Amino acid sequence: MIGLKVSHHLLLCATPTKAKCCDPTVGAESWSELKRMVKELGLEKPDRPEGIVLRSKADCLRICERGPILLIWPEGVWYSDVTPNKIQVILNEHIINQNPVQEWVHKETPFRHRNA
Repeated sequence: MIGLKVSHHLLLCATPTKAKCCDPTVGAESWSELKRMVKELGLEKPDRPEGIVLRSKADCLRICERGPILLIWPEGVWYSDVTPNKIQVILNEHIINQNPVQEWVHKETPFRHRNA
């Protein structure tokens, strides 16, 4: 993994131990669809020119409403209500075409580099 170029990291609040944001079943289905689509679209291939897309399942992203929540770094775009039928659209539009799906964006917290 060291030296591997990463284009995005997707964090999905999918299976909360305290189900405040979503039904855990819907979260688990969204996680399964995210894994499937990342693989199917070839986004995890190490030789992808743009870099690989990492994915992580989170217990809680501290939004606690309108889940499942999908956070995409480095842009800092938070999507809400990310049911399985939204996954492919988000991956195609946001990750591949670099065009966030604005109608599903919950909030944005852009990553800012600190100057050393």
